[in-house]
Amino acid sequence: MKRKERVMTALRCGTPDRVPLTELYINESSIVRLAHALRPDAVDVEVVVERVGEETRQVLDLYCLVVDELELDATCGVFSIGLEPISQDRARDKFGTIFRLSEHGEPFPIKGPVQTLSDLEGFDMASKVGPDDFSGIRYVFDKMGGRTANTVCVTDPFKVSWRRRGGMEPLLMDYIQNPKLVHGLARAATEFDKAAVDVALDAGADAFFMPGDVAGEFTTLMSPKHYREYIKPYHREIVEHVHDRGSLIVKHTDGNAWPIMDDIVEVGFDGFHPVQPQCMDIAEVKRHLAGRLCVLGNVDCRDLLVSGSVEEVERTVKETIEQAAPGGGYVMISSNSIHPGCRPENYIAMVRTAHRWGAYDLESGSGDA
Repeated sequence: MKRKERVMTALRCGTPDRVPLTELYINESSIVRLAHALRPDAVDVEVVVERVGEETRQVLDLYCLVVDELELDATCGVFSIGLEPISQDRARDKFGTIFRLSEHGEPFPIKGPVQTLSDLEGFDMASKVGPDDFSGIRYVFDKMGGRTANTVCVTDPFKVSWRRRGGMEPLLMDYIQNPKLVHGLARAATEFDKAAVDVALDAGADAFFMPGDVAGEFTTLMSPKHYREYIKPYHREIVEHVHDRGSLIVKHTDGNAWPIMDDIVEVGFDGFHPVQPQCMDIAEVKRHLAGRLCVLGNVDCRDLLVSGSVEEVERTVKETIEQAAPGGGYVMISSNSIHPGCRPENYIAMVRTAHRWGAYDLESGSGDA
């Protein structure tokens, strides 16, 4: 099976020839470190302050090198939101949100353009989405030449909304104090996401991730009632739009999503990621979702890939394959992303162990890996 076929088969809950591998996001510094570990002769690149979706061509070249050297089955890209520096550690996106820049992760919103209901009058993000925002994604797609599936992150309307409010706390307060503002922001975010889907598909996307946490380690960030009122209808609309365009979409949320897991199924998502090991058991999730949603995850990037040994990584990967792979409909990914704390040798061990132990016994018809 070719790499693209392998991952698309799994996303449709089918059984490929082996467990597919991809990664939601590999941090810029992690790309550089992995490239040097895999190919010591790789181009020397200076890592700058993290600006997700604004990576240089040199970094994107190294990303493609990592994907090919490790034989990952899909790329995953984040499109630009037009971050422009306004000071040494601050930047503003083209929608008016001010972010604090960090060397250790994605920029964090500290002030948004929507503070009152009147700020929504004429507030239009969808019309500001264009092909130029996807230049880095198209660059990767072209460089990979169809060898892998092309996936794109389209941010959850909940996360888009709290970015425009300047933080999650004000938006969650709005759930009680200003429901009209919540729905108004969700409507603008949904139109923005649908516009991004359309441009991404025109650029060559095969499938989508919807990153944006709606849960913490103990339970959801909002009550299931509020999820169903303020988020679920907009999830459904975006999923239907993706499906109408002939594509697939995976919901990403860290945390314990059990209180709304059946809602995620009802919305029509094609997959669920990452099954965070600190609070969700992947065998239980697979039993619950088998044949309905593809399961993606859940190799621990918080502790195991940071401080575990190579032997511990190998053992965990084998156990995860044994629990999640039988019957197909499983893609191996970390439990969030490959961030700066992850040891390159551990991620390489994760991928190579999955290659070694992830083959399906298709001749027997068992579909077991």
